[in-house]
Amino acid sequence: MDGTEMNKRNCAKQEPDAQKKTMDKSSERVTLKKEIGLLSACAIIIGNIIGSGIFISPKGVLEHAGSVGLSLVVWVLGGGICALGSLCYAELGVTIPKSGGDYSYVTEIFGGLVGFLLLWSAVLIMYPTTLAVIALTFSNYVLQPVFQNCIPPFLATRLLSTICILFLTWVNCSSVRWATRIQDFFTVGKLLALGLIIVVGLVQICRGHYDALRPSVAFEFTRDPSVGQIALAFLQASFAFSGWNFLNYVTEEVVEPRKNLPRAIYISIPLVTLVYTLTNIAYFSSMTPEELLASNAVAVTFGEKLLGMFSWIMPISVALSTFGGINGYLFTSSRLCFSGAREGHLPYLLAMIHLKNCTPIPALLVCCIATILILCIGETHNLINYVSFINYLSYGVTIAGLMYYRWKKPNLLRPIKVNILVPVSYMVFWAVLLCFSLYSEPVVCGLGMVIMLTGVPVYFLGVQWQNKPQWVYRVVETVTYVGQKLCFVVFPQEDPSEMEPLTEHIDK
Repeated sequence: MDGTEMNKRNCAKQEPDAQKKTMDKSSERVTLKKEIGLLSACAIIIGNIIGSGIFISPKGVLEHAGSVGLSLVVWVLGGGICALGSLCYAELGVTIPKSGGDYSYVTEIFGGLVGFLLLWSAVLIMYPTTLAVIALTFSNYVLQPVFQNCIPPFLATRLLSTICILFLTWVNCSSVRWATRIQDFFTVGKLLALGLIIVVGLVQICRGHYDALRPSVAFEFTRDPSVGQIALAFLQASFAFSGWNFLNYVTEEVVEPRKNLPRAIYISIPLVTLVYTLTNIAYFSSMTPEELLASNAVAVTFGEKLLGMFSWIMPISVALSTFGGINGYLFTSSRLCFSGAREGHLPYLLAMIHLKNCTPIPALLVCCIATILILCIGETHNLINYVSFINYLSYGVTIAGLMYYRWKKPNLLRPIKVNILVPVSYMVFWAVLLCFSLYSEPVVCGLGMVIMLTGVPVYFLGVQWQNKPQWVYRVVETVTYVGQKLCFVVFPQEDPSEMEPLTEHIDK
């Protein structure tokens, strides 16, 4: 079968009349499909934000904030900061309509080196570590009913996490539609789970069980709060909110992105902020601050205290939430690899998509393998602070790029243009947060910066150095050729007539 026939049958929408003499040229091309509507767009944002964070971060936020009242303030302000950032990303998303999110915008505005450093830190540590944390949370909560009186074994949690990652990678490789349907379903499931926590908590409050929430008690500090500790509390909360910018990674697959991108942001961010705040209020309706700090599984402790014989609902609910979170992170982080390879910053094989399914299989496999490697290293929960630090560093650079781009190209068409006070306010908060976080945790935050800066020599050797020895090019060509045969992939948006050499190799 030649390349043209494959394209027409597998990746294009076929004409009902086979005798038609003309066909839309775009339908003959292998390309990422626009299958993400407004509902799926909201599900991607909500599904990526609500993962394991709301079940892990409350302990860290309370520990650094020092009081119940200040921790709730941190949760509300954290959502507000995400709203400011998402408004800026909405403008960037329709002004620079490329998949890849932060990386694509920074590369377009500041050039290749800055974009590569952001890509390097994200692909090397940020997203694989986040995926590993979510997968471990999934396996811990699934195994909790089996190992009721002890911590689940190390090997069991890693094995179940790996199986989950492999299964969802297969789903994402098979069909974009399947991946988005899973995201839609589990997003609804996790909202119902958090809704159960909120409703039960509100019932407790109506019964008068809200001692920890009384103003006279809520702001009783266990120690004098410092700006540095508050900054670390925001970093812990930011882990729970991370993912708010992920829809920008799949802009090219969004139906009518100029309309649906900002609409999805306006719907999703306030909803998540409300859910997170009410969930934390619900936690404190049944647990004292000391009990919450002593718990390694806040939702399970909550369920055991209030749900009685139905306490098993909580581990299952958290498992559903984290399962959907893993799917969302795989879907969007693979598009980051795809975009980086398309710009020439990663091997070209990662910019190819399956000839039949039109999914970026090589990029998905890289994300899968990197996550499994992190799982094998050991415990990853201690990495939350510096992963959040890298996250905020990336956000700040991107929004600084928005301000610079306005100055550099003032007459560029911007379908959405936010008030300049929005990015300025975000940048002020960003600078204060990172400075005091670095002051409070110089080793942890400094390590994040070191990881990012290790990309400088890699960029100059791998990207800038054009006259490499011939054997290097031969190795790259061989790996690309073998990868194409194994994964049955081609470059997207190619004319079918230009794909004949590839399909000839595949047929052989």
